Amino acid sequence: PPHPQRVHHRPQAAMIASLALLSTGLVARTPTMVKPAARAAVQMKAGSFETEVGTQAPLGFFDPLGLLADADQERFERLRYVELKHGRICMLAILGHIVTTAGIRLPGDIAYGVPFASIPAGLKALSAVPAAGLAQIVAFVGFLELAVMKDVTGEGEFPGDFRNGFIDFGWDTFSEEDKLRKRGIELNNGRAAMMGILALMVHEKLNNDPYVINSLLGSPVPF
Repeated sequence: PPHPQRVHHRPQAAMIASLALLSTGLVARTPTMVKPAARAAVQMKAGSFETEVGTQAPLGFFDPLGLLADADQERFERLRYVELKHGRICMLAILGHIVTTAGIRLPGDIAYGVPFASIPAGLKALSAVPAAGLAQIVAFVGFLELAVMKDVTGEGEFPGDFRNGFIDFGWDTFSEEDKLRKRGIELNNGRAAMMGILALMVHEKLNNDPYVINSLLGSPVPF
């Protein structure tokens, strides 16, 4: 009987690695398709991620905790998804902190007899918002997490792509270079926001002066 055809693993691994990089727009499209499970099974060393979006000067590839040591593409994309999500949340938190510190509030009441205008800014709001209001906030965030802020249709081109074939804002009109640049900008802004909101909370608890830099520059912000 004829011998079974041998399977050559090295070309297959190279092909899968190329497909993994395709999701970041770093290589040309190839007509060969590989199932995501097969791609994720290929173990990739940390050095394989040194050209990913977000590896930027001056730090370059920065993984002091070794989270990507012996990680595969699936592990990397999971960590990138979490980083993007936290960055987006913190950018909204920074904006909300600035807006409420400026005294801007929604009209009406957050609960019966409790106007929005009476809710302080910063961490103090957690003790001022009624329990029912906090429950509504948690429920709304849970709804977004489970049903909205995810790749529902499976059309996402990269981690964090939640367009779902509906919201585009002209993304497909950008060049590949512009897409990579904009994704890098979002990552950097999210990273800065994560540090920023942490600093605001820490300084609020230390001396009730979250905008300490403004105070140091001679323009304190009433809080």
